[in-house]
Amino acid sequence: MADEAYGGGTVTGGHRGVPHTADVRIEAWGATREQCLVEAVLGLVECFADVAGVRPAYVRRIALAEGADDDLLADILDEVIFRLEVHGEVPVDLEAEADDGGLDVRMAVADVASVEVVGAVPKAVSLGDLHLAPGPYGWTCAATVDV
Repeated sequence: MADEAYGGGTVTGGHRGVPHTADVRIEAWGATREQCLVEAVLGLVECFADVAGVRPAYVRRIALAEGADDDLLADILDEVIFRLEVHGEVPVDLEAEADDGGLDVRMAVADVASVEVVGAVPKAVSLGDLHLAPGPYGWTCAATVDV
């Protein structure tokens, strides 16, 4: 988990996994929408892989179309799951910038064979209980992921 300052006023960003029956629930926060989305991806990866010290093999650019904030959260998490299932890639670092209401993402990825798998591999993002919204201390988001 990253910084713990969420409840105190200054937001620098962070994420955590929350116990959830047979699934993974991710909560994340950041000063901006983009930082919150990055933290959500890092939280998802942390649930199933240890990427500490892993060097990326490639950098992938992904453009996510303009849409509702909750849709952007689902789209970016779905992209991680797709890349894992289809290309065997795991994000080890990423950056996101707003782009005409959508998102421009640069994802540094490693081959799944080069990371330690420490949990159940995600299968899909549940469309129920998605949340991405601004709050009094920055942005927060939450998603449930089927494993």
